[in-house]
Amino acid sequence: MKKLVVLGVALVLAALVGIWMTWWSPGPKAGPHHIVVEEGSSLASVARQLEQAGAIPGSASTYRVMARLLGSGDPVQAGEFEVPRGMGGAAVLDLLQHGRPVQRLITVTEGMPSIIVQEKLAAIPYLSGPATVPAEGSLLPDSYGYERGEPRAAIIARMQAAMAKTLDALWTKRKPNCLVNSKAEAVILASIVEKETGKPSERRMVAGVYCNRLRIGMKLDADPTVIYPITKGKPLGRRILRSELNADTGYNTYKMPGLPAGPIANPGRLSIAAVLDPAATKALYFVADGTGGHVFADTLAEHNANVAKWYAIRRARGDM
Repeated sequence: MKKLVVLGVALVLAALVGIWMTWWSPGPKAGPHHIVVEEGSSLASVARQLEQAGAIPGSASTYRVMARLLGSGDPVQAGEFEVPRGMGGAAVLDLLQHGRPVQRLITVTEGMPSIIVQEKLAAIPYLSGPATVPAEGSLLPDSYGYERGEPRAAIIARMQAAMAKTLDALWTKRKPNCLVNSKAEAVILASIVEKETGKPSERRMVAGVYCNRLRIGMKLDADPTVIYPITKGKPLGRRILRSELNADTGYNTYKMPGLPAGPIANPGRLSIAAVLDPAATKALYFVADGTGGHVFADTLAEHNANVAKWYAIRRARGDM
């Protein structure tokens, strides 16, 4: 009788060890493993993929049986998953059923034009569907997560929804000295401010200068507005031609007073906030100061002196 009991215990232990080996232990390859589950995949097809990757113990058929006996019964998710090194078979199934798929990021920097956003999206092989060029100024610069197989149009829609939400929130905080009459005008002016200075501390001051010019009907004379119709916001890579300064494009603020026909980039939160709360200043002019910032002037005489200093800096650098 004792022998039968011992034998029975031994068989139970052996069975438990077998279950552990075929369910809770890691696969033959330590990993990590990169697993992509296509939409509509069955547990059988996923188990075969896991077996081929060496991510589960035993065979796909055994794993499928164990999953039905000991798993939750929930379907596996579609998506891209990273199985950590040494993860056991039971944990792998739980990851595929309830874990978070891998999220990748695409970043839209402040002042990035829509054509470059479109090119970035088109270059991502993990996405699906076409990538049309979004309306300029309709995207909020930020980092956006996406999953493998997600439509490019869906990511653009998220960027546009973020811009609309941000613009709505900032518009309610606009100050009385704000010279724009609509959210659309705010985005246009903010896109110019974004292109004119990369220093956050200067944005409200640059916005103040442009608001002063708009107030008195003075031309904005903003180089980036001349460049936009030529490159759609990409770097020009050369000096602006005289013919381009004289061209009637709807964007050339050297040729006409007021705002251009539309935004010239996708402005960020700080630039939008700056045009809705511009600095209280009398300045009408600004020019680079050689350190990455600008020097501002109230009068043309002051401005001409500042320009002469800037030219001297450029000559000393060999840029002229």
